[in-house]
Amino acid sequence: MAKKNTAVFTCSACGNTQPRWLGRCPECGSWNTFEEGPPSGGGISGAPFGASSPGRSAAKPVPLASVDPLEGRRLITGIGEFDRVLGGGAMFRSAILAGGEPGIGKSTLLLQAAAAGTAGGAHRGRVLYVSGEESAAQIRSRADRLGCPVVDVHILCTGRLEDITDALSAVDPILVVIDSIQTVYSADAGAVPGTVNQLKYCAYDLISWVKEHDAVLFMSAHVTKEGIIAGPKVLEHLVDTVITFERNDDEVRFLRAQKNRFGGVDELGIFSMTDRGMIPVEDPSAMFITRRSGALPAGVACAPVFEGSRVFLVEIQALTVGAKAAVTRVFSDKIDSGRVSRVAAVLEKHTGLHFSDQDVYINVAGGVRLTESAIDLALAAALYSARTGVPLPAGVAFLGEISLAGEIRPVTRVRQRVKTAGVLGFGRVFAPADEGVTAVADVRELIAAVFA
Repeated sequence: MAKKNTAVFTCSACGNTQPRWLGRCPECGSWNTFEEGPPSGGGISGAPFGASSPGRSAAKPVPLASVDPLEGRRLITGIGEFDRVLGGGAMFRSAILAGGEPGIGKSTLLLQAAAAGTAGGAHRGRVLYVSGEESAAQIRSRADRLGCPVVDVHILCTGRLEDITDALSAVDPILVVIDSIQTVYSADAGAVPGTVNQLKYCAYDLISWVKEHDAVLFMSAHVTKEGIIAGPKVLEHLVDTVITFERNDDEVRFLRAQKNRFGGVDELGIFSMTDRGMIPVEDPSAMFITRRSGALPAGVACAPVFEGSRVFLVEIQALTVGAKAAVTRVFSDKIDSGRVSRVAAVLEKHTGLHFSDQDVYINVAGGVRLTESAIDLALAAALYSARTGVPLPAGVAFLGEISLAGEIRPVTRVRQRVKTAGVLGFGRVFAPADEGVTAVADVRELIAAVFA
């Protein structure tokens, strides 16, 4: 009689399962990532997800018309930039996953948010802070250094899921912080924390608890060397919001939402890391431009960009040098290199300026990453200025999307961008035809108007 298969093999990179070991994952293409585990049918070790939580009643359907929309309340942390990225605060009965490289400030910000969740207001309540990486003394020392109130903050230093669920029942917190989810494990899912089965099992159990209580769950997560959240993608699918931390070369931290079921994903939170913790930057509108007393150097152009509900003036810096090899290269980590190559090709086609023998370097002052197409015109001006060595006029900003035909296409909310540029001393904005701008129709017209 054939031997019954008692195990499955799971890819540690994407969560794909196979009945036998494979050298290369057919789903994500990763090599040597399959790990042997218990069969997945019927849950882990024959028990369904969430079975460790006692007293769970069966879910029953209800008419949607009878649901009270006021149940969608938010927990306001009082940290303005944090609440902005979350969409106006953390929604009750939601799970939020925070990722970022080590030392970027995840634990600091979550501790500040945990302490702020106990500080008065309509949502005053207890907080449960679970740490699988630090001792209680280390966390108390950090709280004292940051000046965080700890009266209603309960600390639990363990990674054992069963201890965490017991503490949830005993404390009944309004806010739960898990730092980090990769350190949580359950005996029902194996002996090693951080595996695919452990992450699925433990995260699902914690999320199931918060969905049944008026509470908010924050989970910090490790990241890979590529900067993406470690573990299977299913972990991001389970939660309601995914936020990531970025940093530039200074002490500035950027907070973005990659996924948000209760708000937008285009907001940018800006913090300054100090000895008092993560301090929100109150007026970030001018932090991405460099104030100079003299003339602009060649290769520098400014653009007003929207990040969520706010306008920032950003300085795009370009440098072109003769190629050192047979193949030219584009060095750009804050603007997509494909966009840089495309704008350079349009300039070469429609203005006759050659970039095909140049290495191109692009930087954004302040270290912010730009994705919107409204920066095309400023990028083109910076590239042309860098290639010719002719500086742009002072007090000039650029706004518009460039098509492959060299046309300048309109962008949204032009008047708000122009108004912010004017407040910061940019009296002239080149853009497609609109009120308050110097209208240009294509790149030839732009070059003639700016570099005449």
